[in-house]
Amino acid sequence: MQAFKSVTYASPNPGPSLIVLGAVHGNETCGTRAIGRLIGEIDAGGVHLSAGRLTLVPVTNRLAYDNHRRAGDRNLNRNLSPTDAPRDFEDHVANWLCPLLAAHEVLLDLHSFTSPGTPFVFMGPTDNDGSLEPFAQAGREEAIALRLGVGRAADGWLGTYAAGVARRRELAASFPEATLDLDPRYGIGTTEYMRSVGGCAVTLECGQHDDADAPEIAYRAILNTLAHLRLIDAPDPEPTTQAECLSLCEVIDRLHPGDAFVQTWRSFDPVARGQAIATRHDGSAIVAPFDGYVVFPNSGAEAGHEWFYLARPSSRLQSAR
Repeated sequence: MQAFKSVTYASPNPGPSLIVLGAVHGNETCGTRAIGRLIGEIDAGGVHLSAGRLTLVPVTNRLAYDNHRRAGDRNLNRNLSPTDAPRDFEDHVANWLCPLLAAHEVLLDLHSFTSPGTPFVFMGPTDNDGSLEPFAQAGREEAIALRLGVGRAADGWLGTYAAGVARRRELAASFPEATLDLDPRYGIGTTEYMRSVGGCAVTLECGQHDDADAPEIAYRAILNTLAHLRLIDAPDPEPTTQAECLSLCEVIDRLHPGDAFVQTWRSFDPVARGQAIATRHDGSAIVAPFDGYVVFPNSGAEAGHEWFYLARPSSRLQSAR
């Protein structure tokens, strides 16, 4: 097993602590390339850390990265927590990564996606004292999200995933052939863990995996975050005034290999209420329950796993601009 690697720069001047992750999923390499570029520029003196602390992790999941695939033994960005009895490679990553996250205030996690689509940023919940994901730094996340250089934001991940788990529990007896995931902790990834230990976090989806612009989008987002947090001597980027915000509100699972989309969907394709999105293997239609958007369609999803999400428009960021 190779050693895990992070690169930390600390200024003698006080300031926030930021950690940036690349290749949490091994086939999502735009963050790795952007982080490698920044390390070279810092080491050469082109970028100067004037305050605080910055930790860069070019490759978070080395096994997945070396094999050019999403996961090593399992998805690192699900059910992320330290364990006293590691069973797979991602458990060992978690035992190294979770304390590293907890030692920082802010996380920027750089990803890409499978289907064609527009880059966007994922935020956590609004401030709340609920039991699922209590949080008190929504304003800080919103301010960062508006400065990453993308025009779309989304929220609602963990609540939507938890509702999906509850529905799977109801379906389990009817679909014994499907390997239904019934553990709500499976929705906890890097950003959710970061919030659980007192930090704040955003995930930037920089575009499709092979999009030539994705590494540049990732690089500019890191610099904008550094400037916004005043870790480098640069003006605070102006918040975007055109950001569209959507909230995930439903997840639809694939229950059988014969389930199929009615067309090739891209993330954030609009759908009208009653419009057919997919069909089950028995011929029954899955239609949009409201006017909204298809998000993260995955034609390769296994039975019992997320197939696609539905989102509604949200006015959340209007007051944050």
